[in-house]
Formats: sequence, C-alpha cells, structure tokens
Amino acid sequence: MYCYRKVMDDLYWVGANDRRLAMFEGVYSVPDGVSYNSYLLLDEKTVLCDTVDAAVGTVFFENVEKVLDGRHLDYVIVHHMEPDHSATLEELIRRYPDVRILCNSKTKTLMKQFFTFDVESRVQLVKEGDVFSAGRHELTFVNAPMVHWPEVMMTYDKTSGALFSADAFGTFGALNGALFADEVDFMRDYLDEARRYYSNIVGKYGTQVTAALKKASGLDIKYLCPLHGFVWRKNIGDYIDKYQHWAAYKPEETGVVIAYASVYHHTENAAECLAIRLREKGIKTVMFDTSVTPPSEIISAVFKYSHLVLASTTYNAGIFVQMEAFLYDLVEHNIQNRTVAVIENGSWAPTSGKLMRELLEKCKNLNVLNETLTIKSSLKEDQLSQLDVIADAIDATVPKKTDVTKTDGKGGDTDTGAPVLDPKAMFKLSYGLFVLTAKDGEKDNGCIVNTVIQVTEKPNRIQVAVNRNGHTHDMIKKTGVFNVSILAQDATFDLFKQFGFQSGKSADKFADFADYSRSANGLTYVTRGTNALISAKVVQEVEFETHTVFIAEVTECRVLSDVPSVTYEYYFAHIKPKPQPVEEKKVGWVCRICGYVYEGEVLPPDFICPICKHPASDFEKLQ
Repeated sequence: MYCYRKVMDDLYWVGANDRRLAMFEGVYSVPDGVSYNSYLLLDEKTVLCDTVDAAVGTVFFENVEKVLDGRHLDYVIVHHMEPDHSATLEELIRRYPDVRILCNSKTKTLMKQFFTFDVESRVQLVKEGDVFSAGRHELTFVNAPMVHWPEVMMTYDKTSGALFSADAFGTFGALNGALFADEVDFMRDYLDEARRYYSNIVGKYGTQVTAALKKASGLDIKYLCPLHGFVWRKNIGDYIDKYQHWAAYKPEETGVVIAYASVYHHTENAAECLAIRLREKGIKTVMFDTSVTPPSEIISAVFKYSHLVLASTTYNAGIFVQMEAFLYDLVEHNIQNRTVAVIENGSWAPTSGKLMRELLEKCKNLNVLNETLTIKSSLKEDQLSQLDVIADAIDATVPKKTDVTKTDGKGGDTDTGAPVLDPKAMFKLSYGLFVLTAKDGEKDNGCIVNTVIQVTEKPNRIQVAVNRNGHTHDMIKKTGVFNVSILAQDATFDLFKQFGFQSGKSADKFADFADYSRSANGLTYVTRGTNALISAKVVQEVEFETHTVFIAEVTECRVLSDVPSVTYEYYFAHIKPKPQPVEEKKVGWVCRICGYVYEGEVLPPDFICPICKHPASDFEKLQ
C-alpha cells in the first residue's frame, strides 16, 4: 500500500524506509534503519528526483503511481548513481517507457556500467548552471563532485527554494512517520547519527564538501531535501553550520576521545586512570573499546571532539588488530586539526606506540604530543606520575575561558579592568521582532521593528518605536494607522530580507511577495512565519532623536498560529545565516573529472588521479 507525504503543495516525498538492513554499504551498522528519499514534483511537467534501493521498490512504485494519479511521468533527475538511489531506475523505465532522464555526462557513463537499457536514447544531458523549466518551477543544476562520488550533482528549485542535495545533509535512521526535521528533536535524537553518516560516508572529502557549501551559501534555501533522512524547512542554518565544522575538520566541542585496545584489561586500566585525571581537570572524556565498538562510531566521535588518546597493546609485534583497523579507517577519512596522545603496552617488546605514530604521520595538522607512556604488561604506581604529565599536556592545549572577575573578599565577584561593552548581551532581553505595515493611497509598505509593547489593557493600547528615516514611519505619521505582524520561530530569513534589507522609498516590497492578506482596516499583514496580527490607530506621538514612539489604540488583534514568537536571541541563533568561514586559499590542482584535489605548487607531469585514474592533463590549477 502506498505511503507518501506532501513536502509542499506540488512536491511529494515518495521514498521508503528500510528497517531490516543490518549494514549500510556492507560496512556501517544501522540499528534504527535508513530512509531512501525520492521526491515527485507535479508541475506542467512531472519530475521525479531519484529512485530508491531495490529493497523498498514495491512501496516506492506504489507511491509514484498514486501521486501521479493517472498523469504521465515526464522526467527523472538522477543526482547520484549509487545503487541505493538508482537501483530501481531500470524498472522505472519499463513502467514509464517515455520518461526522459536528466543527468550529467559522468552520470551517463556510470549508468551504462550499471544498466543494459538504451541510455543514449533516454538521457538529456545537463551541466552546471543549466536551467530546466517544469512549468511554474525553474530548476538549476549544481555540480558537487566527490560528495561523495565524482558524478554527484544537486538541483535547486528557484521557485520554491528547495535544494535537492543528493547524499549531502543526510542521516542514518528510518523516518518513523516524520518527514521534517522540526517534527522531531533532531539535535538531541538524530545529530549523532547525522554526524556518523557524514564522517564515515562523506568525511574524507572535506575540501569538496566545503566547495559545495560555498555554492549553497549563495542560494536562498527554504527546503533542504537530502536522499537520506529528514527534510529541513526550519533552522536550516543550524544544520549547515554543523557541516561547515565537519567539512573543515573543526571540532564541535572540547573533549577527549579515548580509544583503547586491551587484551587483559591492563591497557584499559591505564586509559581509565587517564580519563579520571582529565575529568578532575574539568575536561570531558568519552571512552571506546576498539574490540567492541565499530570504527564508524569512534570516527564520528573523533569528528565531534578536539582531542584523541590512542592506547594499544602490542600484538604480534604490531598494533592490536582492532586498533590497527580503526586507525587505518581514521587515516583514510582524512582526519585533521586534532591533538593526539599515545599510550602503548607490551610484555616484552612494546612497539604499538611507534607504529601508531607512523600511521598518524599520514594525517594533516595533527598535534601529536611528545608526552607518552609505555607499559610493560601492567600499569605500576610509579608510572601514575607519567599519566599526570600526559593529562597536564592535554590540559595545556585546551582553550581556557577568560576570567574577567575577581573576588571582593566577601564571597562575591567584582568586575576587574575596563567595563565590557558586548552588544550581544543585549540580545538576551526578550525583544521581539515584528513586521510593521502601513499604507498611503495605493502604496503598501512594511519594515522590521523590534519594539512593540502593550501599554495598557483597558483601553487596549500599544506603543511601537519606528526609525524616523524609514518610509513606513512617514506613512504612519500621515495616515495614523498601522498593522503589526508578530514574527514566529518558523519565519525564514527571506522575510527579514524582504522587509528589512531594502528601503520602501526605492522598492515595492509587496510587488513580488504573495504571503500576505488584508485586515479590516485595509492594511496588509504577513501570513507566513507569523503568529498574531495587531491593527492599531495612533492616539499619541513622542519624538526622539532617531525614532518616533507611536502610542496607538488596538482596533483588531488575533492569533494566527501557535508557533512561539521570535526573540532577538532566537533570530541570531537560528534564523540569521551563520557567517561563512574564510576559506584558506589552497595551493594545488583539481581534477576536472572527479574533483580530487592535489595539494602542491607543481603537479608532476606523470601524476595519475587516485580516484578516477585520469592523467595530469585533466587537472587545472586551483583559483
């Protein structure tokens, strides 16, 4: 039986969940299952974004048929050729023999490798920046090579603001009835799985992910539609911020991952003793037994935290088997920008420490501490001081909070030095954010304000402070009436740009804006991203140097939604886009075929790309 969900009026999720899959890609455990997302757009032309894994093909085809409701399927966009998203493509063509395939040239090549149908006759090639009109919706194609295959691309729907992001922004876990990230507590319940997904599936390609994020930063994204996991329609910047950390190999938190390999608990004992010393210094620790915990979970933790301790016994004159496997996996995932300490054990010839350090030399920007500990069979009391030295060395690399106070001798604190003037402290005040609208003749206008206060209940009067340089201010001065639309937490950044980043003196703010209605006084109010309307008539004005305070009698007020109001603090934390990190200019060469980056001023003429095997002639210098 079909089982689909509406994303927006003419876009539907027609994917499926797989809770019986034990190992994703045969490597990563998925105890909570995984979703395979496919999206169907119903415009003048019907467009399907990707197919699904063969394991869930039955319900997928039922979903497509039901949503089409007798319509013909015109196009399918293939963003990624990995079989968990394309395995049912051949069956789709059998069912809809006239469907056209939109993809790039690299995808076309892979398609011929996977399938036996006549690819040439069905493919319509697209490239970076090409625009495809489905009718009302205008789709633009964005290349994202090596995120995490060379053919990967994304599609941006300019009409709705939806970004179909392929494997980027995905997460492990079945959807369990929810589709949108705001329907669950994502940061509490799913962020760890999102990080494990990113660090293991995509984590090796931080440079390529950063390039894709740079492209995405120039788009007005209102919906983030990945191929695995939840659709994002609120607080998108929060999730993108996580990707920026992960792609730059920047830790999210200060803390120490202690990964140990122990046969008879003696190495584990040393790791435990170190963990206690770190905790006593106020440093967070997490511990993993490499013989019990899958490498994917430890790698995810290493992407999260700032420090790593490796403690391993020596085994057959080498690194213990599970620790060695984890380390090879960690190095393969290109981990960078971490501080690392090493502990080794060995009953007659301890060599694991030296070998672990040699493996870590393959990683970039690792601060491997000189302070170390060698155990002969078991930890002795006279070695505890060496653990103290390691703990002190780690503590010395942990950023410390600046102490700006000193005791006054009476149990309290006193400011020291010059007064701190941090404007962000004012954001803690419960300022709301509002769209203030007015009308003069046939001209509607609006602006963002932050000061609307109820003055009295009987009579019901409010006051609003408005900048005297604004066009809305002049309209209210002339007409004496205004509306206040109270912004809610589901407001998107485009609302703030619409009413706050342009002047009504030179722009018609309602010319290309459809999400409004009119109240009884004939003025506009915003219907999207708001939770209440207040209409008012001015009864008194108070002039200040920069603002006029209008005191007004409420003529209409009503609730529009139950979503909490936006405060300044919420706006800066969740709605305003995070600043893009300044990308360190790299010296090197990029493969035009797959996006692999060779770092270095000179590319050897006989160099062969390790990913796609193309020669140096297919590389171009990074700009």
